[in-house]
Amino acid sequence: MPCCMAAAARASDSAGETANLKIMRMQAVLTIVLLAATPAVAQLPLSAPAPSGGEEPSQPLSPAQRPPNDTFNGSGLVETAVPGTLKLSIVDAIDRGLRHNLGLLLSQEQTESARAQHRQVLSALLPNITGNASESVNQINLAAFGIPLPAGLASPVVGPFGLFDVHGSMTETFLDFSAMNRLRASTENQKAANFTLQDARELVVLAIGNQYLLTLANAARLDTAKAQLATAQAIFQQAQDMKKAGVSAGIDVLRAQVQMQTRQQRVLAAQNQFEQQKMTLARGIGLQVSQSIELTDKIPYAPLPELNIDEALARAYQRRPEYLAAEARLRSSELEVKAAKGEALPSLQINGQYGIIGQTPGSAEQTYNLSGGVKIPIFQGGRVKADVAQAETTVRQIHMQLDDLHNRVEQEVRSSLLDVKTSNEQVTVARQSIDLAAEQLKEAQDRYRAGVSGSLEVVQSQEAVADANETYIQALYLNNVAKLSLAYALGVAEQQAKSFLGGK
Repeated sequence: MPCCMAAAARASDSAGETANLKIMRMQAVLTIVLLAATPAVAQLPLSAPAPSGGEEPSQPLSPAQRPPNDTFNGSGLVETAVPGTLKLSIVDAIDRGLRHNLGLLLSQEQTESARAQHRQVLSALLPNITGNASESVNQINLAAFGIPLPAGLASPVVGPFGLFDVHGSMTETFLDFSAMNRLRASTENQKAANFTLQDARELVVLAIGNQYLLTLANAARLDTAKAQLATAQAIFQQAQDMKKAGVSAGIDVLRAQVQMQTRQQRVLAAQNQFEQQKMTLARGIGLQVSQSIELTDKIPYAPLPELNIDEALARAYQRRPEYLAAEARLRSSELEVKAAKGEALPSLQINGQYGIIGQTPGSAEQTYNLSGGVKIPIFQGGRVKADVAQAETTVRQIHMQLDDLHNRVEQEVRSSLLDVKTSNEQVTVARQSIDLAAEQLKEAQDRYRAGVSGSLEVVQSQEAVADANETYIQALYLNNVAKLSLAYALGVAEQQAKSFLGGK
C-alpha cells in the first residue's frame, strides 16, 4: 500500500515539475526576445566636434536612447483605483500601456531632450539680438587720464554731466559651413530620436501583449486545475462507493485521495500565480496593483497567413523604427565629419548696432554701426585634423553596427516565421493529445468501474490529461508570442498586433 501511494505521489510530483519547467521555458523565450530587441547601435554616443575659433566645445550630441527593457514593466502614471472590477481586453491593455508605461514615458522625455539639443545648435545660425538702456551722471578728472586742460579751465575736474544711452545690438553668422553641417546632423539626430520613440511604442505593444497573454494562460491553467480537481473528487467518491460495495481495495481509495489532494495543491498554486500575474499586468499599464481586473478576451488562436520571406524582409527594413533610427544616426555621423572639416573654412559674420545717445533723453540723437567680417582660420594646432579623425572613427563604428543590425533584423524575421510555423503545428498536435488523453481517462474509469483494473491506471490517465492540457496552453501561448514577435520584427506591432493575433 505505501509503495503504491509513493508511486502515485512521484507521478504527481513529476507532472508538477514538468509544468514548472515549461513555464520557465516560456518566460525564458520572451526574455530572449526582449533582450534581442535592444539596439546595439543605440549604445554609441555621437559627439560633435568643437566649433572653430577659441569657443568652448559644444556638448556631445546624442539622440534619445531607448530606456532599459526592465522599465517597460512599470508605469510612470498610475491611475486611481476604481470601485468594483475593471473589465480589460487586450486592446484596452495595450492602449493603457501606450499612455502610462514607464519605458515609453522616459523615451518621450529623451525625445524632448533631443529637440532641445537641435534648438541649441540652430541658435548658432540665427540672429542674436540684445538691448541695453542706461542713464548715468558723471564727474571725471581730466588730468587723471592725461588730457591737457582747455584754456581758461582752472580745475581738471569736469562735471557733473549726464549721459543717456539706449541701443540694440545684433550679431548674425551668414556663412559657417561647420555650423550648417552640425545643424543638419542634429536634424538627423532628432529623426533618430523620433524613430527610437516609435520603437519604444512597438516594444510596449510586445511587452503588454505578452503580459496579457501570460495572464490568460495562467487563467486557463487555473480553470484546468479546477476541472481536474473536480474529476479527482469524483474519482475519490467513486472509489469510496466501490470500497463500501466490496468491489475495490482500500489502496484504491488512498490513491484517489492522494491524487485529489495533489489537485487541490495545484489549484492553490495556480490561483496564486494567476493573481501575481494580474498585478504584474496592472503595473505595466498604469493601474493600481490592488485594482480588481477581469480579462474579457480568451486565448486567441488563428493560423497566420503565410508570408513571403523577401516581402517580409523588405517591409522590416522600410518600417522597423529601430533600423530607421540607426540609419539616421549614420547620416548624422557622416554630417559630423563634414562639420569637422568645415572648421578649417572661412566664416562670414555681420554685426550691427542702433540706438540713441545724449546728455538727456530730450537731447539724444540717433546713432548706428554696421560691420561685416570674414574669419579665416590660419593655424589651430591640429585640432581640425583631430576632430575629423574622431568623427570618421565614429562613422566607421556606426556603419559596422548598422551592418550587424541589418543581419540581426533578417535573423529575427526568419526566426519569428519559424516560431510561428512550429507553434502552429504544436497547437494542432496538442489539440489531438487532449482528445486522446480524455478518451484514455474515460476508458480507464470504465475499466476501474467494471473491476478490470485498479485506480493506478486512472491516476496515470489523469496525469496524461493534465500534461496534455498544459502542453496545449503552452503551445497557444508560444504561438501568440511568436506572432507578436513577428509583428515587432516587421515594425508593425502597434498597427497590426490585433490582426496578427487573429482579430480584425
